Amino acid sequence: MLKKLLIANRGEIAVRVIRTAKAQGYRTVAVYSEADARAMHVELADEAVCIGPAQVSASYLNSGAILDAARKTGADCIHPGYGFLSENAAFATACKDAGLVFVGPPATAIELMGSKRRSKIAMQEAGVPVVPGYEGHNASDDELIAAAKGIGYPLMIKASAGGGGRGMRLVESETGLASNIKRARSESKQAFGDDELILEKAVTEPRHVEIQVFADRHGNAVYLGERDCSVQRRHQKVVEEAPSPFVTPELRKAMGEAAVKAALACNYEGAGTVEFLVDKHRNFYFLEMNTRLQVEHPVTELITGQDLIAWQLTVAEGLPLPLGQDEIRLNGHAIEVRLYAEDPAQGFTPQTGPLYAFEPAEGEGLRFDTGVRSGDAITPHYDPMLAKVIAWGQNRDQARRRLTRALEDTTVFGVTTNRYFLSRIIANETFGAGEATTAFLQQAFSGDPSLQPQTLNIRQLALAACALDQGNSGQTAWSNAPATMTPITLESGDTIVELLVTRSGNRVSFSLGETRHTLMLESQRDGLLCIIDNGVRQTCQYHRQGDSLYLQAFGQSWSVRDITHQPAAGANGAGSGRIQATMDGAIIDVLVEVGHSVRQGDTLVILEAMKMEHPVKADRDGVVGQVHASKGDQVKRSQLLVEITADETTEQENNP
Repeated sequence: MLKKLLIANRGEIAVRVIRTAKAQGYRTVAVYSEADARAMHVELADEAVCIGPAQVSASYLNSGAILDAARKTGADCIHPGYGFLSENAAFATACKDAGLVFVGPPATAIELMGSKRRSKIAMQEAGVPVVPGYEGHNASDDELIAAAKGIGYPLMIKASAGGGGRGMRLVESETGLASNIKRARSESKQAFGDDELILEKAVTEPRHVEIQVFADRHGNAVYLGERDCSVQRRHQKVVEEAPSPFVTPELRKAMGEAAVKAALACNYEGAGTVEFLVDKHRNFYFLEMNTRLQVEHPVTELITGQDLIAWQLTVAEGLPLPLGQDEIRLNGHAIEVRLYAEDPAQGFTPQTGPLYAFEPAEGEGLRFDTGVRSGDAITPHYDPMLAKVIAWGQNRDQARRRLTRALEDTTVFGVTTNRYFLSRIIANETFGAGEATTAFLQQAFSGDPSLQPQTLNIRQLALAACALDQGNSGQTAWSNAPATMTPITLESGDTIVELLVTRSGNRVSFSLGETRHTLMLESQRDGLLCIIDNGVRQTCQYHRQGDSLYLQAFGQSWSVRDITHQPAAGANGAGSGRIQATMDGAIIDVLVEVGHSVRQGDTLVILEAMKMEHPVKADRDGVVGQVHASKGDQVKRSQLLVEITADETTEQENNP
């Protein structure tokens, strides 16, 4: 009987595993980096051990430190969560050699399915449909270029050891093949320490549908329905739902049986996910098998009523699966979105900084899986996901409504999030009709003005002005005050607005040029404004931090800076030629040298942060005067990387 579980992970999945493990009677051990010393998962566990500094290579990927933590605490089993060491065959073997039970499949299955090349060959032998392509061993660039001629275009370049969209490139014609192979190899080596690539024929506008499988050591294997993960950005999942609105009962059975066949072919144990591409004719093709629990497992739990982590622990103890195939039922519909600290208006750049307030919405059918709380900080060291927001409904429309409400009612003050973008996806007609393919986001939102920096309306500015008033704490102070007029200057993004605020009792009027807006202030206390606007009583949450103000009302959130009493700042913004790091991270490539001519929008430096590559671009035409970055450098947000000076041609164009 297993008694003490060490969770070799962090964030929301560590919290999730700890809660189920405790419910099952296990003692729990958390591991943490120095940056996570006060993290939620550390406080929830019965015991916790620091395993190194913030860098993942020295902490959450440090298998020796994790095994030593298990020895110190007397843990007898290890749950890897997802990411980090969860699909590391060497770690699974090391656990076994140390006398620990690894809550996952055998190392042989991890190793086989961890290679897109080898797993694809194995699936062909097992009779599972696969995408046509080339999976030769250790193929050189020349071999891949030659193989591409036989496959035809468009085609996909994929890192054999990859996942999460890294090391993956869509190539439309022979012209871009060689350069994309080079970039895919580099990205794969950087992310996985392996630059082996395969080629596949591109299945245009497919559905991405995956099957949740479970197997035990007694030869039993089942599937628990499917998840539709077609809504993706840069090959990374944004929305997941179960069941798929595209899958028929007949297709579900065929895909489920193929997934079970895949699991049995590699002597699988525990939780796994077999991913398929499904074309418009409902033909399906094996994509890969993830030998771990998926990020999106909650939607399966909500429609099956099963705790998949409890199932994992059951299998790890050597017991048979809790249910047989004919006992598994699907009920209702569930949709999950990933709430990230990122700015869609700035190319989805990850955001870092303190969370002044984080209050998940509550309601029937809602579930939040998170590892952060108010007062925590989002650092550049790890994935910027704040929470998985999941809604269940008796049908898909009810789940969509509940999810939209959950996004609108969740309070996040301190960092910009993708919340509005997620709400737009759920409300989109194509998504609502269940017709979203992997091309959906690019088709529906490319160039969408709603994802650009928004101009605040007079109503939002009026609430900000009310919240900024420091001389009032409630209705009495307002109603006793004589009429006064006060100018307030607010900054929102790159926009500066000047408001004239006229107060008379609890009646407040705002003027912005020729536009006027009046409201009645009922009360203001504890970060909450209560107003009457056009006869409708509403509330607004707010938080002030220095000269920054964060607000939420009407299902929207926004922020402003109060610069009423600040002197005008010198110009050093767009077009300055002083190119700075957009976030903390590592420089993985510098594409320019001193003397190079560049145009506005050219990529100068490629920065890696939060598991993704981010291009840093020129903000003006000119000549590179200085380069302050080198490949391999660790840089801080706003650190100067490149200086661009105007050349004579540019000066003449600007000053004819």
